Amino acid sequence: MRRSLFTKAVRFRGDTGKARCGIIGLSPKKDVLSLIVEHRRAVSDSRAPGRPQASSRAMLEEAAAELFLEQTYAGTTIGDIARRAGVSRNTFFNYFSAKSDLLWVDVDAGLAVLPASLADCDRAAPVTQSVRQALLRVAAGFGPGRVPWALTQYELMATSSELEASALARFLVQVGLVHEFVGARPGQAALADLAGRAFSNAVVAAAVAAAREWAAAGVGRGELAGYVDAAISPVCAGFHPVLDRDQA
Repeated sequence: MRRSLFTKAVRFRGDTGKARCGIIGLSPKKDVLSLIVEHRRAVSDSRAPGRPQASSRAMLEEAAAELFLEQTYAGTTIGDIARRAGVSRNTFFNYFSAKSDLLWVDVDAGLAVLPASLADCDRAAPVTQSVRQALLRVAAGFGPGRVPWALTQYELMATSSELEASALARFLVQVGLVHEFVGARPGQAALADLAGRAFSNAVVAAAVAAAREWAAAGVGRGELAGYVDAAISPVCAGFHPVLDRDQA
């Protein structure tokens, strides 16, 4: 029988003498037990009854979180994760192309709605306003109880370097989506427009900064959307005279 996360958390705490506190995004009183129990609750909520494949994915996510907490990200192999989850390496690759993908499960799920959010925008509205609304719809999927664990536990899991390396590709994808949307609007010079490219990079970077600030705010953080709105609104306002000349 697999040991419970609670049991493993106690052992992990005992090995180090004390739980490391002060992890970014958490209150000073929040310890390893709280971290792991919080993750178990998040994984359990994501499981769909009667769907073994979804459960296999959730088991891999849970196993990875356990192992990253116990022996760090670098000290954990894909084989370790598969064994802890009770599945084969082939099963792992049915769901994830790399170990780093496990750090982004919640983030990737949230970002997946951006294309539809952009497509649903009112074509008659100013482009900067449309992008703002689309990004706020993405942010609305993250409340104070849904914080990607990789953003709050990276010190304990020693994932800082890997997060930085794997974040760039995701950032560029979101920039590309926004830039394509901006370029496709009437009056914009498709993918050759410098202002559109600058705006796309700036507004996505502002949203990323907001997400980091939100994750670091601790248990009283509130909704992500408020942080994102505060960060991207000045960017949208600044580019409005250039990109929305017809509406200015």
